[in-house]
Amino acid sequence: MLSYRHAFHAGNHADVLKHTVLVQLLRYLTQKDKALWFIDTHAGAASYALDAGYAAKNAEYESGITRVWARADLPQPVAEYLAQVRALNPDGELRRYPGSPQLAMQLLRKQDRLRLFELHSSESEALRRYFHGDAPRVMVQAGDGFAGLQSVLPPPSRRALVLIDPSYEDKNDYRRALAALRDALKRFQSGVYALWYPQVQRRESRQFPEQLKELQEKGWLHLTLTVKQPAAGGLGLHGSGMFVLNPPWLLPQALELALPYLARTLAQDAAAAFSLECELA
Repeated sequence: MLSYRHAFHAGNHADVLKHTVLVQLLRYLTQKDKALWFIDTHAGAASYALDAGYAAKNAEYESGITRVWARADLPQPVAEYLAQVRALNPDGELRRYPGSPQLAMQLLRKQDRLRLFELHSSESEALRRYFHGDAPRVMVQAGDGFAGLQSVLPPPSRRALVLIDPSYEDKNDYRRALAALRDALKRFQSGVYALWYPQVQRRESRQFPEQLKELQEKGWLHLTLTVKQPAAGGLGLHGSGMFVLNPPWLLPQALELALPYLARTLAQDAAAAFSLECELA
């Protein structure tokens, strides 16, 4: 929705999960020399100030990235994610949080390409300014990422990681995300697709994982991280999930290390839990 600003939620538990998975995907997929395209359908801003502005109002990062920032017992996948956040805070003080475009920029190579879509006019303009001078490696398009995805698939290199993480404030985002993935698989079946979704008390959210599993019989990974009991009134985010189509075969092993740790460290009450299931091709 045009009113949505991810900065309010920057660095929260959902970002920790999403970006831990994203860093692992980027690390695996850049092991081959051939160029990789990173396509972000809902890019938001490239980085977020945590000590001022929107993020400081709700301070959701305090129950997310702050809880792992100073830990010395990190499993390797979480340590690799945290290293990328630290790269944006070289003085050791947690002041900025990288969005997905910034994480990709840090991990991708000269031959790789970033294609970033953002519908919110202020966010897309900030994103364009942030990456000014980085064309043609980085291209920012102000517009609907669901529709824009069609214009970049298949990529010339025939290798891509697509991240889809709308706000889901509009319940139609569930339907549109499914439709976008179906179309993407027809255009580029071998691409790697990572989709984030919220755990909220909404029928669409509860049904979503089973609908995603129907996209293809094999070649998928589904994981969830629940941090608290759902609110009695039915409002608010109590966890989130990631669904990956065509995941690298080592990804489940890495996440088996990360998820129990994140469930313990980010728990807000006794209902905290995680799940991981996969059908590899």
